Amino acid sequence: MADSGAERLNLEFQDSFDASTSTGTTPTEESRSDFQDPELEFDEGGVELAPDEELSKNSSEASAPFRGGSITPDGLIDEDFEQEIGTRPDEEEDIDSEYQDISRLGIIEYVGDDVYGRKVIVFSSCKLPPKAELDHMRLLEYMKQTLDKYVENDYVIVYFHYGLTSKNKPKLSWLVQVYRELDRKYKKNLKALYLVHPTNFIKIIWNIFKPFISVKFGKKVMYVNYLHELKELLHFDQLKVPAPVLQHNAKLLSSNKPSYPYDSSKYQPQGEQLLPDQQFGVTLAFIKSKSGSIIPPVVQQTVEFLRQHELDTEGIFRRSANATILKEVQQNFNKGIPVDFAKLNDATIPAVLLKTFLRQLKEPILTFDLFEPITRLHGLEREKQVFETRRMLREELPEDNYQVLKYIIDFLVEVAAHSEKNRMTSANLAIVFGPNLIWPKGQASLSAMNHLNTFAHILIDHFDELFTR
Repeated sequence: MADSGAERLNLEFQDSFDASTSTGTTPTEESRSDFQDPELEFDEGGVELAPDEELSKNSSEASAPFRGGSITPDGLIDEDFEQEIGTRPDEEEDIDSEYQDISRLGIIEYVGDDVYGRKVIVFSSCKLPPKAELDHMRLLEYMKQTLDKYVENDYVIVYFHYGLTSKNKPKLSWLVQVYRELDRKYKKNLKALYLVHPTNFIKIIWNIFKPFISVKFGKKVMYVNYLHELKELLHFDQLKVPAPVLQHNAKLLSSNKPSYPYDSSKYQPQGEQLLPDQQFGVTLAFIKSKSGSIIPPVVQQTVEFLRQHELDTEGIFRRSANATILKEVQQNFNKGIPVDFAKLNDATIPAVLLKTFLRQLKEPILTFDLFEPITRLHGLEREKQVFETRRMLREELPEDNYQVLKYIIDFLVEVAAHSEKNRMTSANLAIVFGPNLIWPKGQASLSAMNHLNTFAHILIDHFDELFTR
């Protein structure tokens, strides 16, 4: 679609858009029906990827510019937050049951944490059914209730644009309502919105919405032209990339030939690059062989610092850390350089570092073998869940894994004991740590992720009963 076409469609729509939004209130059903949608045909087969220079030009003209090219995460930390974190693990199934018809489509999914410990939500346009087969108001309610589980933590959204066509595209009036109803509660802890495979349609939408988008929110939006650009920030194997998106990305790679390959070793270091004191991205056995200790030095140092200085710090495990400082501290641990957390004067660094260490292990602390048995505990009575969990920990978890897990959960029990001040209850800690203690070799369903949170909740609440080896 040429720029002139984009400008024409934008002008065609602007009058009706301004008339419908001038009051600053949410449109009623009647006004929404009067809201005129231009027939924007944007089947992906006929829309070219927006050139970088066009996206950059558009960004420079906007009051709240999108970022393009490099996708370095925002290092700023919001200081204000609500009293609770997300939804309790035992409440999550009720939401999915109420919206089972929408949930099964997989349009919006939680896929775990990114490399900075932030929750990752994926929205896949290609999974949207034809307009006549989907109640978009119910989709909006499901989106809100899904996000409600995670928005009190720092989180990111990955939006896969490919697959949005004239047959399944929602009305633009619905997009207006989405932006309005997803108010500050949903926007304040959103750290990044990755727009994957942007087209000129994105440019049109941005031109329409930019008068209503804050500068702060605009800075969180980043264009991602190729999937490999996500690999430095996200655990790509957990990302649930739909097959059509993968195929589209392969075509783009073939036709545009970017300067760095999809499987660059930059994103997945090889074994020969390991340092003698490497702590991140290796196995517990490797660390033990080098340090001589079952408890990895990074785990011991982060836990001891937090235990001594930060147990009463509000929301200690829910905030993301400054990305630059976090990387520097990780490198220091890997090189065996002493780290003084007190001099950093930032409690989020050791807190995020602990979560990052767990998530970057070559194999989860609870092992790949226990993933399926753990998810099968769902549906049992709590007494049976506790009994079976105790058996698995005693009989199936390797000794070193058991000792490290016990050390960490013991600390989390202590954190939860201070929840009146730090607001990190056992349920909230379970939401934060569940995806970092266990994950599958491939992609996990949303329901499976919920079960992992429930399991982490059991570990914390029943610590004395479970760790009896």
